[in-house]
Amino acid sequence: MNPNEQLIFKFYTAFANGDAKTMCECYHPEIQFQDPAFGILKGNDASQMWKMLIEKSKGNIKIEFSDIKADDYIGTAKWIATYNFSKTNRKVINVIHGEFKFQDGLIIRHTDNFDIWKWAKQALGFKGLLFGWTGFMQKKIQEQALTSLNNYTKTIS
Repeated sequence: MNPNEQLIFKFYTAFANGDAKTMCECYHPEIQFQDPAFGILKGNDASQMWKMLIEKSKGNIKIEFSDIKADDYIGTAKWIATYNFSKTNRKVINVIHGEFKFQDGLIIRHTDNFDIWKWAKQALGFKGLLFGWTGFMQKKIQEQALTSLNNYTKTIS
């Protein structure tokens, strides 16, 4: 395993162990994270998101990862998060493709791609099935995710 593959492995091992501190140590101070649920997060907001997700899961999140590949500049990994969505207590199995860019031995760009409609069907049930594919519902999911993150960061400040 090259150093960047080891870094991705360290990141997901920490996630699987509920260790947000170690996850965040893998990130460059100028990290930019992006996914369908949160949109674009920069710097400390990206780190706070992982801390919030781990805390909200209360240890009831299963992280599996595989297919880690990286060179000196970019990397990828497949990972699966299995958990109960906090607002509905519905079980979610989210299959995610992570893409990474590296700088100074750390992750500077992290993009997670997943099917937001599949996620919405699992997390929100019938409403997600009917409307999860729409731009309106996807925007609403993102707004709620960002509101949760903002509320979380206010409570820890």
